[in-house]
Amino acid sequence: MAEALEQEYSLPIEELNTAISSGMFVQVRNMLESLAPNDIALLLHSSPPKTRMVIWQLIASDIQGEVLEELSDDVRIPILANMSPEKVAEAAGALDDDDFSEVLRSMPDAVYRKVLKSMDKQDQARAHRVMSYADDTAAALMNTDTITVRPDVTVDVILRYLRLKESLPDATDYLYVVDKQDKFIGEISLSALVTSQPTKLISEVMETGFEVIPATMPESEVASLFERYDWISAPVIDEAGTLLGRITIDDIVDVIREDAEHSMMSMAGLDDEEDTFAPVIKSTRKRSLWLGVNLFTALLAAFVSSLFESTLDELAILAVLNTIVPSMGGVAGSQTLTLVIRGMAVGHVTEANQRFLMAKELSIGFLNGLMWAILIAGVIAIWKQDLVLGGVIAFAMMMNLIAAGLAGVFIPLALKKMNIDPALAGSVILTTVTDIVGIFAFLGTATWLLI
Repeated sequence: MAEALEQEYSLPIEELNTAISSGMFVQVRNMLESLAPNDIALLLHSSPPKTRMVIWQLIASDIQGEVLEELSDDVRIPILANMSPEKVAEAAGALDDDDFSEVLRSMPDAVYRKVLKSMDKQDQARAHRVMSYADDTAAALMNTDTITVRPDVTVDVILRYLRLKESLPDATDYLYVVDKQDKFIGEISLSALVTSQPTKLISEVMETGFEVIPATMPESEVASLFERYDWISAPVIDEAGTLLGRITIDDIVDVIREDAEHSMMSMAGLDDEEDTFAPVIKSTRKRSLWLGVNLFTALLAAFVSSLFESTLDELAILAVLNTIVPSMGGVAGSQTLTLVIRGMAVGHVTEANQRFLMAKELSIGFLNGLMWAILIAGVIAIWKQDLVLGGVIAFAMMMNLIAAGLAGVFIPLALKKMNIDPALAGSVILTTVTDIVGIFAFLGTATWLLI
């Protein structure tokens, strides 16, 4: 059973590539027609650039917009560049507001202006409306497919109204109650609606204490609220309290996934939408920046080592042991850094608890430093029959683990205050700190006591 389900959900990538290379485009088109838009998007992400363009030409035009919305920018932009403005306008115009906004925002300015001219007046007005909101805010995430009701009508009237509709918008769990000026008053769940007495007014059964989302709230905060309260959907209002639309859980899942990818990729100095099959030159150019930064920090650590060149010449064993202390500090610091960045992302770390967190990591650094210092001192003393050398590396180990703990907390907090992404720059700075502190503590102490 499990194997059958696995085969059902797996994509026919090899079969598709064979059909394309053999020129069997009718078969490829038939295969694509059997796939959902998000599966086709995954197929495009899993294919080399030339194959993507062939696949794209064979996708039915009525689902191209849905496929575009599922693509990362690195994959979407080259496809858009090869489409006529009229085709882009047709594909994007069929999308919901939030998806419509995402596709438009990914376009280069020149392409966006051409596509806008190709749209009809209704889509042009919609484009201006969705683009008027800042990116990465609640308003950019919302849809306008809300069902609103007045507080002075009965439950029976609303039920009859719903029966006349062919369907409800996806993820509808609440109807929103508004006044004549569309100001948000409250909401009523579908379960409450169908279980209430038909003669009761909506104002009698609606909820009024529900949290609403300001249009300008950052999407990361919106995601935290959905996680905290287990929402399926939530209303979005403007500064005047007017209901603008709603955000649904499927949009929040995308935000959470993108945030997770951003943190993971940023740790390696990569774009969170890095295309796995991007051209060699493009990928090389993107990766070169952080390789250059890493080279600079490595040279900085090497410069600190060069200050003790005479010490290393006299005691060759120091060169052998010199990598141990920075390596331990780097691992300990990375543990703290990862914990703090995650805490900041989910809202656990605030100004109110920063001092406690700093004291906690300082204590952990001290205890880890003490434990591993005693262990390494014993190993070196037995190995090299030198108690002083063991004491030197033990002292350096303790100092670096303490510094690593402090740096792991201080660096992301400082970067956030400077509006720099801690996930992007934190690991590079931390590695530099632990390398320099470790080398200086070890070789400096060795110079003082052994030379």
